Amino acid sequence: MTPTAPATLEERITRSLMGAAVGDALGGPVEGYSPEQIAERHGGRVHGIVGPWNGDDWRTARPIAPYHKGDGHVTDDTLMTHALVRVYAKVRDHLDAYAVADHLVPDLMTTPRWIPELEAEALPLHRIFLAEKWLVTRIHYGHVDPREAGTGNIVNCGAAMYMAPVGLVNAANPAGAYTEALDIAGAHQSSYGREAAGVFAAAVAAACTPGATPDSVIEACLSLSKDGTRAAIETVCDTASRYSDFESALVPLRQAVAPYDTVGPDYRTPSLGARRPSRIHSIEELPVALAMLLISGGDYRHAVLGSVNYGRDCDSIATMSGALAGALGSETPPGWAKTVAESSRLDLQAPATTLTEVTREIFTRDTARRRTHETAYAELS
Repeated sequence: MTPTAPATLEERITRSLMGAAVGDALGGPVEGYSPEQIAERHGGRVHGIVGPWNGDDWRTARPIAPYHKGDGHVTDDTLMTHALVRVYAKVRDHLDAYAVADHLVPDLMTTPRWIPELEAEALPLHRIFLAEKWLVTRIHYGHVDPREAGTGNIVNCGAAMYMAPVGLVNAANPAGAYTEALDIAGAHQSSYGREAAGVFAAAVAAACTPGATPDSVIEACLSLSKDGTRAAIETVCDTASRYSDFESALVPLRQAVAPYDTVGPDYRTPSLGARRPSRIHSIEELPVALAMLLISGGDYRHAVLGSVNYGRDCDSIATMSGALAGALGSETPPGWAKTVAESSRLDLQAPATTLTEVTREIFTRDTARRRTHETAYAELS
C-alpha cells in the first residue's frame, strides 16, 4: 500500500476551517441540552446533521427563538471565525487588539451578510451574542483601549471559539499563536476566557506540525497554559486517555471538568458565580474538545460527534474539535460539508484559500524580520 502523503499547509488550513464550520453546524441544534436529553429527543445519539430542536416552531419556541439552529446552519462561532479571516485578508500580517478595533468591529457593524440562523441578510452585530456585542460597546462606543476592552465582559468561550485562524497563520509555532491570540483576545475577554483563546490557537498551530498527534497537541497546550486552564486540560485529558469511544466517556468527562467550570450542572440556569474572572477556573469547551480529539485519535467524525453528543455548549466544542482534527489532516465528510455550505449559503473553501495566501505572506515577512534581527545581533556580538 502506498503511504498517504502528509497534509500540506493548504490542506490543513482548508480542513481546519471547514471542519470548524461543519462542527459548529452539527452542534447548533442540540446546544444547551444534556446527553440524556439529546438521546431522548433524537431517539439515540446524533450521527449527522439534524433539524431544529423544536421542529417548525423554531421561530417562536423558547429559549432558541428566533434562531433557526439545525438543518446545516452555522452559528456565530463560524460568523466570527470568517470575520477574523477577513481581518487577516486586510492587514496581511500578524494581528493585535488594535486590528480588532480597526477592522473586526467595523466589519460586525457596517457590512450586511447572510445570517443562516435568521434566514436573512443582516449585520453580523444583530446575530452575535451579548459577549461579542461587548466588542462593539466597549471599543466603538466606549472608546476603551483595545488592549483592555475585554475587562469586565463575562468570561466564556466567546473569544476562543473563533481563534482557529490565529493558529493556522502561526502553523507549527504554538508559542507564537498563543502570544498573538492573547493580544487579539484582550479586546474581547479577560481571565480564563482570554487564556483559552491563546491555548486554543496554540493547539491549532501545534496540530499543523508535521507528524503531530493528539498527544503532541495536548503536550503543547500544557507547556503554555496557565492556572485553572492548565489544570482543567490536564485533568480532563487524563480522564479521556482511558477511553477510545465517546459514548462511555460523556459522563466521566463532565465529572472531570465540573470542578473547573463555573456555569454549574444546569447549563441554561448558570450559578451566581458563573463566568466571573478566576485564577482557578476554566471554560468547559476547550478541555472537552481536546479530550474528544484524544479519544478519537484525531479522526474528524469521531471527535465532532463526541463533541456534539456531549451537549451543553456543544456547537463551540465541536467547532474547536473540528478545527483541531482538520489541522491534524483529518477530512470533513464531504456530504456534511456540502449540506452545510448549501444550507448556510457559505463558500467554505474561499476563507481557507484566502488565509493560505495570507499565511504564506506572513511567513515571508517573518523570515525577513528574523534575518534582519540576526544580522543586527551578529554585529552587536
